[in-house]
Amino acid sequence: MHEENVIYVGRKPVMNYVLAVMNSLKQRGLDEVVLKARGRAISTAVDAAEVTRRYVKDLEAAVKIGTEQLPREEGGTRNVSTMEITIKRSRAAEDKTPEEVEEPEKAAEEEKTEKKGEEPEETEGFGYI
Repeated sequence: MHEENVIYVGRKPVMNYVLAVMNSLKQRGLDEVVLKARGRAISTAVDAAEVTRRYVKDLEAAVKIGTEQLPREEGGTRNVSTMEITIKRSRAAEDKTPEEVEEPEKAAEEEKTEKKGEEPEETEGFGYI
């Protein structure tokens, strides 16, 4: 695993990590990004991965969990949970050409413009929807 595609999750807001993942995938052209977190930051990493998956379509995520033993100041060790979330482009997205990716977006925009001129439908007892 290359160090350039690893994002260490800490105490920053979730959207900082979402932007870092999106930046890595789009501007740097990486096919996969790994979010690494441990302890309380695990929930932030999960949130960042889920938000990214909602913003960027055709992404897959794989999760690896584990435990690290950290030394204590008083002596001995303590166990800390760890998580690695690998986010990568799905195979279906890699096979599509840029034109095929843009076509569903254009179709959705055309559908919205067509509906603007229509009269709202009337339903029984519920008014307009």
